[in-house]
Amino acid sequence: MRITKGSLPLTETKSQLTEPAAFFRAAQDQPRLAYLFRPAQAGNKSPGLFWLSGFRSDMRGAKASFIDAVAEREGRACLRFDYSGHGESEGDFAEGAVGLWAEQALAVFRALTKGPQIVIGSSMGGWIALLLARALARLGEAERLAGMVLIAPAVDFTESLMWPKLPAAVREEILLHGQWRVSVPAFGESYPLTRRLFDDGRANALFGGEIRTFCPVEILQGMADPDVPWGHSMKLLEHLAADPATITLIKDGEHRLSRSQDLTALQKAIERIDAYSHK
Repeated sequence: MRITKGSLPLTETKSQLTEPAAFFRAAQDQPRLAYLFRPAQAGNKSPGLFWLSGFRSDMRGAKASFIDAVAEREGRACLRFDYSGHGESEGDFAEGAVGLWAEQALAVFRALTKGPQIVIGSSMGGWIALLLARALARLGEAERLAGMVLIAPAVDFTESLMWPKLPAAVREEILLHGQWRVSVPAFGESYPLTRRLFDDGRANALFGGEIRTFCPVEILQGMADPDVPWGHSMKLLEHLAADPATITLIKDGEHRLSRSQDLTALQKAIERIDAYSHK
């Protein structure tokens, strides 16, 4: 279904290492951020692809690797990176928050990409993509965005989707002691949910006012998603009142949207952005 208008913890499966990453540091006192860059073939004028991962996900996941394969096949540029405390980047995850990771996305975008880009954000990466669009507009660089593809966009997820699901005792632990650890038995590890994460999320909330991207937006949303309900993406569509936006609802799609048919839908969304940019 497409509509057009004129469970903790929102993570994805871990990926396997392939080619070695390069590293970028926005400032001397900042952690090094791992990235993978595919340059465009000579003479290729198509917008580059800029990937933004989800919460505790990384740049080598299934969808990110698929985006890179699309770029390789089409001869266009592709850049993906890991936020601090994620994947191969330096930094302590407990010291991170959406605002910081959005600042890193802006620094990487401005330093390592050239010309128009299609930003593709998955889950939390969708929220960060919208914060990136706002920051670029404030810098007078809105034209750098050729379009945006948001996959199960977890806009304001800390306050709207995560905090309400936490038991009262856990919320009290976070407020009193600054964090609570989530156990992930499948990976044999745990990670903290910090008060910093929730306070920063409220400071960077986007719902409650108009959201501008200054570019066309494609939203892909599974209707069987237990982490980001499809109504959440419909709410985002309503807030994108001034920009061309389309939502594709995948009836049996869950949060990851990494099946072959989901990846086909992702490629078609990129193609629609390309077609829009050529109007």
